[in-house]
Amino acid sequence: MAVLRTAWAALIAVSLIATAHAAPGEYQIKAVFLLNFSRFVEWPATTFESPDAPFVVGVFGEDPFGEDLDQVMQDETVHGRPIVVRRIASPQEAAQCQILFVHQWAGAPMSKVLDAIVATGTLTVSDDEGAAQRGAMIGLVTQNNHVKLQVDANRARDAGLTISSNLLRSAQIVNGGRSGS
Repeated sequence: MAVLRTAWAALIAVSLIATAHAAPGEYQIKAVFLLNFSRFVEWPATTFESPDAPFVVGVFGEDPFGEDLDQVMQDETVHGRPIVVRRIASPQEAAQCQILFVHQWAGAPMSKVLDAIVATGTLTVSDDEGAAQRGAMIGLVTQNNHVKLQVDANRARDAGLTISSNLLRSAQIVNGGRSGS
């Protein structure tokens, strides 16, 4: 528990320091959030194809991170599993991710992605305004140069994921719909 508190305090410190910078650091901050989500969410064992399968962080559609996500995840592990970053082009590929980040969360493509990952235990994250109300489990909302969390804990629980109370304490809890629009 002390390790989780220390990690969460480090995330908050990084966020506070990074928000003092201009927008170019925004996706570096969001990449750190994704890394920390891997540590503050528990996935069911059935999420992984094998005991040595990597922990996959996917980016579906447009990639706003550039090299930031790859650099943040480099040499990191989750419960002994190496983290692998993949750019995802199809709903079928999305089903192989533990965390799926979607920059533009709208329209029919998201409905197809949600249908493909409904039983896979994939944590869906987006920074598109209102995404947590429209199907993403976690929304990373930037307001006044600060990244704030919106979490649909019920949607995560329905997917078999357990989100740490430490993460939930700092988030706005939302009850989103399943429209995907």
